[in-house]
Amino acid sequence: MLEKKLAIEEKEAVFDVFRRFGNQMNLKGLPENYAEWVTMRQEHLRDDMVNSEYTKDLYVQYKKHLGTARFAVLLQAQILVVPEAAKELLSLGKFSWLKPGLAVYKLFRKIHLDGLLKSIILPRAYKHEIQELDVSHTGYK
Repeated sequence: MLEKKLAIEEKEAVFDVFRRFGNQMNLKGLPENYAEWVTMRQEHLRDDMVNSEYTKDLYVQYKKHLGTARFAVLLQAQILVVPEAAKELLSLGKFSWLKPGLAVYKLFRKIHLDGLLKSIILPRAYKHEIQELDVSHTGYK
């Protein structure tokens, strides 16, 4: 599966949208440009990330509330999206078995069978809310 990396111009455009949004919210201390944001982010990753007792308790709570299977999916999703420094800190590993599963999900979505996978993976208690999200984003159930 090929992954599309954003060009620097695209990254700057995305940053600009979020910067303007943050300015409208009157947030202070926001970086003025994408390059400044990259520097701030690297400093944050280096100086502020710790695997503390709070982190361990958070993961205990995730597992308690999600259940073992959904918790495993959460960890696999984190491997796909968190920075390398966080993967190392949390001992997440580098390979996610979820990546091939996403290809299957995309196929199911194209043939409008993604609801079947969602009904298996997602909690039944939130079925209605999940369907509403699908309708508002895609226009179909």
